[in-house]
Amino acid sequence: MSAPARAFTMRHVQLLRALFAAIAALMITFSSDHSSPVGLSVFSGFVFVTALVQVLAAWLVLPEGSRWSYVLLAALGVIAGMATGIPAWRSDDLFFVVVSAWALLSGGIELLAGFRARRTADPLARDAVTVGAFGILLGIVLLLIPAGFIQEYTIDKAGTFLLSGIILGVGMFGGYAAIVAVFLGIAGLTPKRADAVGTAATDDAQPVGDRVTASGTDQSAASAERGGER
Repeated sequence: MSAPARAFTMRHVQLLRALFAAIAALMITFSSDHSSPVGLSVFSGFVFVTALVQVLAAWLVLPEGSRWSYVLLAALGVIAGMATGIPAWRSDDLFFVVVSAWALLSGGIELLAGFRARRTADPLARDAVTVGAFGILLGIVLLLIPAGFIQEYTIDKAGTFLLSGIILGVGMFGGYAAIVAVFLGIAGLTPKRADAVGTAATDDAQPVGDRVTASGTDQSAASAERGGER
């Protein structure tokens, strides 16, 4: 495996995904405007940069048999980002359609990849299953929120406020991003699990001939050392 591949490991993938999810969550949390243009602009940037990380992971980190999920996730993120990246198209209906579809599809892909990884005792299988479940949950919640929902409520000494479906939807996406950021951040800062995956990927990617040669060299060195002791 090349030097860039060894320098970029699964731990970096998790931490980068956590960082971008945290940025999205903070942008929504500290914004007083939870309209569809704001929600879709944050979502578009989030899925684009996450797709970039997933492409790098498929190219530099994962072995050949495990790349399919990250390739599909990256392609789905690019499509969702392009659909929501045009300001003139940003509307409440577009938010609920695209974000819920992205959440269900991406969650299903990660969930399937996690279940398949469990068969090979992959230490990151639980992370994929959990993040996938969060995505599916977000998609289901968004489908249950009426896009045209509007409700006025009053707080004593504060005034009357308006709660709408899009405010709830954008808030739910912000909550999802925050949870994913915390979960992947903790996973990325757990050295043993991330390092185990990086070592396995390195071994799988190393040519068989190189492994045999290295093994033979080690055996020769051991024999020479025993001969010197005699």
